[in-house]
Amino acid sequence: MKVLITGICGFVGGYLHRCLAGAGHTVCGTRLEGEKIPESLAGTEIHVLDLTRKEAVEDVLRASRPDAVCHLAAQSSVALSWKDPALTWQVNVIGTIHLLEGIRALGLHPRILLIGSSEEYGKVESYEFPPSEFHPLRPANPYAASKAGQEMLGKLYTEAYGMEIVMVRAFNHTGPGQTPAFVIPDFAKRIAMMEKGRMPKELLVGNLDAVRDFSDVRDIVRGYAMLLEQGKAGEAYNIGSGQGYAIKDLLDRLLAMTEEAITVSQDPDRIRPSDVPVMIGDIHKIREQIGWEPEIPMDKTLRDVLDYWRQNG
Repeated sequence: MKVLITGICGFVGGYLHRCLAGAGHTVCGTRLEGEKIPESLAGTEIHVLDLTRKEAVEDVLRASRPDAVCHLAAQSSVALSWKDPALTWQVNVIGTIHLLEGIRALGLHPRILLIGSSEEYGKVESYEFPPSEFHPLRPANPYAASKAGQEMLGKLYTEAYGMEIVMVRAFNHTGPGQTPAFVIPDFAKRIAMMEKGRMPKELLVGNLDAVRDFSDVRDIVRGYAMLLEQGKAGEAYNIGSGQGYAIKDLLDRLLAMTEEAITVSQDPDRIRPSDVPVMIGDIHKIREQIGWEPEIPMDKTLRDVLDYWRQNG
């Protein structure tokens, strides 16, 4: 099977490429103009693509003619979505329309996996936890709204045109190589720098009380591969650990992996006033229908991220 991964040069794309290629699939992908191609993707068929350009999307589909598509490419920054909601909508919603319409126009019939986000749930009250796929979507930022819109398109095109589209709502995931714009690699990178004497041994932090559903990216892409083959068209699946981790607990685990005496101090500038206090997913559906389970222990994930920054920081 030939699989097209949009956004293949991103953090998750590289892991998904390894997972699918390791299973014997032929993998190709897309990247933004000027985006660096990682060494791990050397020799892979990769097309430059701007999703907002309809003709460019059709050109890539015509050249690649995939049997399956994993649609990872997105404007995924919540902060940027507030600053530029129009761009977020153009990439995440109009770009998805271009992809689906291009597939129809060329008469292709691939299996399609649309990658959504737990952000689509928005604020979930304590009595509603954990949200299952039947829970109402209440997006609380433009990024989340765009992902909810993408999912609605997936359901619509499945019902209207018989396309085989599976949607996934992914909860937080991390692993070696994720940028320090995210909390776990941010902590890990700064700890690694302190070990090397490159910054003072004071770790400034934001809200440590928030609880999130964290998984290892290597587990997540294995789930994506299984959904691509086994997921029911027109349906959405939560994917995550189904377990809540307080940010403070994850930081404490990372600090236990270093011999440095590091002081932790709260920085008011790092506090997000609109932070959702708790977000944990119900993963019964993917367990029961697909047979997927998270396998990698959190301590291994944390140590692998820390070791990555020790080697690359």
